[in-house]
Amino acid sequence: MPPPRSRQRSAEAQRLLDLLNALGSTTFRQLLWQRASELDLTYAQSQVLFFVGEHPGCHMGDVAKAFGVTLPAITHIVDRLEQKQFVVRGDHPADRRVYLLELTRQGTALVQELHTMQMRSLEKVLRRMSPEDRQRVIRGLEALVDAAAEAAKS
Repeated sequence: MPPPRSRQRSAEAQRLLDLLNALGSTTFRQLLWQRASELDLTYAQSQVLFFVGEHPGCHMGDVAKAFGVTLPAITHIVDRLEQKQFVVRGDHPADRRVYLLELTRQGTALVQELHTMQMRSLEKVLRRMSPEDRQRVIRGLEALVDAAAEAAKS
């Protein structure tokens, strides 16, 4: 039988996982993915779109590393996004083996639309919380992100 402290950490981890899953399935996330599915975009494709939007000119290898997947997996996703005219591959000026990714005008418009949907939905949720609760959530999530980054290093 695990020691009480270990059980408490496991219970906390399970509670956090449950809360994150509940948050992920709320209306604002459902609306976002409903729009993405109208465009026949998978979750992975939409995440790559957001990444390329935040990192214009990134290498495909950078995207693979950021998501912890293989280069062939990213190549498959980028192929689909390129077919849908959301991204374009450009040649690297110094290395013919490397492709640089950029959003097309259509891809930029879609990322902006999806981001606006996320922001509106999240603002609607935040309006239901007190300023103090909003600040506590932000501080807690910042601590969680920092701890996750530290854990990833070890």
